[in-house]
Amino acid sequence: MRFEGRTALVTGGASGIGAATVRRLAAEGARVAVADLNEDGAREVAAEVDGAAVVMDVLDNDSIAAGVDAATDAVGPLDVLVNNAGGGERGLGWFVDLAPADWDFQLRLNLHSVLAVTQRVVPGMRERGRGAIVNLASEAGRGGSEMNIPYSAAKSGVIGFTKAVAREFGRYGVRCNAVSPGPIETPLLDAVAGTGEAGERYRQGMINATRLGRAGKPEEVAATIAFLASDEAGFITGETLGVSGGLLMQ
Repeated sequence: MRFEGRTALVTGGASGIGAATVRRLAAEGARVAVADLNEDGAREVAAEVDGAAVVMDVLDNDSIAAGVDAATDAVGPLDVLVNNAGGGERGLGWFVDLAPADWDFQLRLNLHSVLAVTQRVVPGMRERGRGAIVNLASEAGRGGSEMNIPYSAAKSGVIGFTKAVAREFGRYGVRCNAVSPGPIETPLLDAVAGTGEAGERYRQGMINATRLGRAGKPEEVAATIAFLASDEAGFITGETLGVSGGLLMQ
């Protein structure tokens, strides 16, 4: 029960890695606010864990502000923030063929949102002298991913942001780390891979690139997030931990 008496906010908590993280934190004692644009999904996951559902569109600053305030009202001052919301299906393709609107969307969804939610949450952590932030990066942000350049750039930005926040707020007792998944069995993986024979080849290619020869499970990423958010990782900050079956191991 590493999170007994603690509170947490998980963005994109209605499905995939986010939902697995909500369940893991709650199972270890946390009172969790589940934030998602999918209100029904957020309510369903929140009901499982006796948490609170919060409607949040991470592309809208006003919605972020209202969502963080609603989460704080529901569960109390936030001890843990998990910036999980994001996606990669828009902006796939050869870079020279992409429209600038696709870059903007990817940067807003996968990078700007992390900055915006963190900026709303971190002042309370600083004031109380404690807090743990875990950002969802991607191995695409560390090793690059062809035909997925805007997403790779955004996730690389998340890693840089994580280090900068760790430096700026460490003196206040606030830690910030990132988790960098590889291919994980989520709806996002299916969306990125696509359908049909070509989609199956793309998906299998990602799996074959791992050293373990399989896709990961959302629960395996959630376990790593929970560790980094817990006091067991109390002397870890500014790090990016890969959960990718050895995808980038040289």
